[in-house]
Amino acid sequence: MQPMWRVAFEVPEALVPVFADMVEPHVDAVSTFELQEGGQWLIECTSYNEPDTTRIGMKLAVLAAAHGIAEPQLTKEPLAPIDWVTQTYLSFPPIEAGRFFIHGSHHKKPVPKGKMGLQIEAAMAFGSGEHATTQGCLRAISELAAKGGIRNALDMGCGSGILAFALAKLARIPVIGVDIDELSIEIATENAELNRVDKLVKLYAANGYAAEAVRRHGKFDLIVANILARPLAKMSPDLRRYLQPGGTAILSGLLHRQEPLVINAHRAQGLRLVKRYRLGDWSTLVLKG
Repeated sequence: MQPMWRVAFEVPEALVPVFADMVEPHVDAVSTFELQEGGQWLIECTSYNEPDTTRIGMKLAVLAAAHGIAEPQLTKEPLAPIDWVTQTYLSFPPIEAGRFFIHGSHHKKPVPKGKMGLQIEAAMAFGSGEHATTQGCLRAISELAAKGGIRNALDMGCGSGILAFALAKLARIPVIGVDIDELSIEIATENAELNRVDKLVKLYAANGYAAEAVRRHGKFDLIVANILARPLAKMSPDLRRYLQPGGTAILSGLLHRQEPLVINAHRAQGLRLVKRYRLGDWSTLVLKG
């Protein structure tokens, strides 16, 4: 199993946002932690591929000089492979989000009254419901589906399939799910059968909106994308192209401070923000075309 990588460095509290923004394009995830009250913070990054620390180090040095601080010491190390299946069972208690009750096969108790059950075996696919971004999307889906008027939907970057299944079960509409990771699609396909939505949800391994199934389908009433801020911004023209006039987009995978990046990119495409959900440090945005 290919290891993930960890890259970390420390900066003063006031400079955390600017240094986090600098390193974000070079890794897959960025987290920040306070080490001293009012003092140093740790910026910790993880990446599926070995990051280019030479390039990161050069940018780090330039940014440090620009802000008059000593160049932070950059560390890089591989992370030990994780048995994600075991970890999922150990760390995945049932979760309630919106109208949904998300659980794994290890949960044997009945679904609470008034909730709709979603059984998700995430394994190595992203999206078992525990993350604030997924919960924000599920809340938005619950409210949107209650209003009606959605005839079809696209789950872009579907991971384990949780958002696609939520839409299919709640709104009883056809949903296309796309993910670049073939393993995620395999897992999502199994999950679709577990949740008895395999007739409504069609899943494809492809690179974003280049998926043949997306091009063939045309425009969607609803597009949901829970990925990362910069990919969301970059894909905004494609989202506009495949969203019905007056359609809705639910976007997540971004921190509060990244909202302007995503909102401005979609505003340039003629979309407007109508609602936001904030859970912890994470945001979910609802936009209309």
